[in-house]
Amino acid sequence: MPTKNKLIDFIYAAIFAAATAAMGFIIIPLPFSPVPITGQNLAIMLAASILTMRQAALSVMTFLLLGAIGLPVFTGGTGGIGVLFGPRGGYLIGFLIGAIVTAKLKGTNNNTGRLAMANLIGGIFVVYILGVAWLNFVTAMGLQRSLMVGALPFIPGDLLKVGIATIIGTAINKRLQNASVQS
Repeated sequence: MPTKNKLIDFIYAAIFAAATAAMGFIIIPLPFSPVPITGQNLAIMLAASILTMRQAALSVMTFLLLGAIGLPVFTGGTGGIGVLFGPRGGYLIGFLIGAIVTAKLKGTNNNTGRLAMANLIGGIFVVYILGVAWLNFVTAMGLQRSLMVGALPFIPGDLLKVGIATIIGTAINKRLQNASVQS
């Protein structure tokens, strides 16, 4: 049975890594920020909302490794190790830590409020902390300016993404629970 579980982990990881890459083509560049609005963090929140912690981590690690070796999976079809070391790198690494935190905090009882809080903490706060800190380090624009261009403009949209991920995650988790009870 462990081989079957590992295979399922890899399949889910591949599906959500592909979804994260696809959501990178939903992009709105901001003229005042090196960090664009993207759909990738929604895909990360969905992965963490639906998958186990191990599966979510595998999904984001797969996505990051594919991008690091040069495949065009990052926002706007970019790839390469340079992206990880550029202004957006902290957000990308934040996706991994944020997905793990979200999946850990969500629990197993499919509580909508708890899932929303997990997405808020892991999907926004963790990603912003790492992203803004790295943006400040790479650009030397100062922490206040990094916050102004790397976090504040994104809060309304990311709160909307938390709501979307929570609603979809709760619905899918409910169906998965019902399916496992019936089988």
